[in-house]
Amino acid sequence: MPVSAARAAAFDVLLRVETQDAYASELLHSERLDQLSPADRGLATELVMGTLRWQSRLDSSIAACSSRAIAKLDTQVLIALRIAVYQLVFLDRIPSRAAINESVELVKRARKTSAAAFANAVLRKIGARSDEGLAPRLAPKEGANPSTSSGQALGHPAERFAHPAWLVERWVANFGLEKSAAICRYDQQVPATSIRVESDDILHELEGEGVFLAPGALLTSARVVTGGDLTQTRAFREGGVFIQDEASQLVAALVGRGSRILDCCAAPGSKTAALAARNPGAKIVAAEIHPHRAELLRRRVHAPNVQVITGDALALALQGGFDRVLADVPCSGTGTLARNPEIKWRLKPVDLVDLHAKQVAILRAALQHLAPGGRAVYSTCSLEPEENEAVVEEVLRASESWRLVDCRIELQRLKETEELAAGNIDMLVAGPFLRTIPGVHPCDGFFAAVLVRES
Repeated sequence: MPVSAARAAAFDVLLRVETQDAYASELLHSERLDQLSPADRGLATELVMGTLRWQSRLDSSIAACSSRAIAKLDTQVLIALRIAVYQLVFLDRIPSRAAINESVELVKRARKTSAAAFANAVLRKIGARSDEGLAPRLAPKEGANPSTSSGQALGHPAERFAHPAWLVERWVANFGLEKSAAICRYDQQVPATSIRVESDDILHELEGEGVFLAPGALLTSARVVTGGDLTQTRAFREGGVFIQDEASQLVAALVGRGSRILDCCAAPGSKTAALAARNPGAKIVAAEIHPHRAELLRRRVHAPNVQVITGDALALALQGGFDRVLADVPCSGTGTLARNPEIKWRLKPVDLVDLHAKQVAILRAALQHLAPGGRAVYSTCSLEPEENEAVVEEVLRASESWRLVDCRIELQRLKETEELAAGNIDMLVAGPFLRTIPGVHPCDGFFAAVLVRES
């Protein structure tokens, strides 16, 4: 029995995610999937993202019906089992027989034929339990109170919404139980596709090509795709529209306007493009340490006032000062788990210590390029204080050359110029910092701080 193209593609993507630390979102947009029909591509995406989002719960179901410990299963066998269990429990329109038989064939396709009978037996047990309504409920009931459950309240969101317990415990300590449950719930859903459009003409063109749009929640320039296929439009193919989360767009807006702007960790380029659109007369330098990502940046950002350079943010050889600097630093990405669910299974507590040290070094280096009176924005897509407030505070303690500006001031400026759509500015800040929280706000989790260099 041949394996369907969608399931084969999903298996291959998940195997690379598991064994090569690849990112699912990048692989799902690779040329490998261009050969699939729209229906097959949609199913492959559903299988990959759903399996990653619910991985710990899928493994629990497998362990309950397996004679072998999860840790002792071959990676290929485990991935095939996860794909099948996700279909059995979540995808009502897929017959159990198809889900089971094709995953058994995936095991054979991976040259693990000796495990085929084992996989078949495990999946038929799970399938029987699912048919009888005995499979664990993976999807949360709407309106349920996260603090009431048979079990410990602290661990409940982690178990119920398939997140590592250590990570959720941190969120409970920092944000409280209700917001932590909202984060976890948001992470398990397909996030909205937000876009930044550079002209009304492009908006009309998109509508003419069958793309349905709703106004953004945070910015007046943002739109949310509610229908149609954006990727098939001329504007998307030619770089006239950018898929960019609204919180990411807001970070770029905080940078403001200037004549010389530095984006020191620029790839993949969505914020660079936003800076160029807001500052068409400025000279913008976009730096990226990795050559292949710098090349991607050149392909994505077509603005003539952007110079892309390959270089380490810690040692950029640039002449003259910049009146605006963006340091959107590499981070854990815990604010983007709805889009990058594999992150939660890879991240370890020690990683936050290493990231903090790198982020402090990058911010210090970035500030050295700031002209007197200039403004810098430090940002991450992380929810973790070690990567956010702690970085800014450590840098400020070491020098009196920099001053922290309350983000409310910059957000109020955006409100007055009718760029900010959000009505309640206080909902977007935590102390002097910008702070968006998935599930609390309709966007990814971002942090930003605005600093100025004293004259």
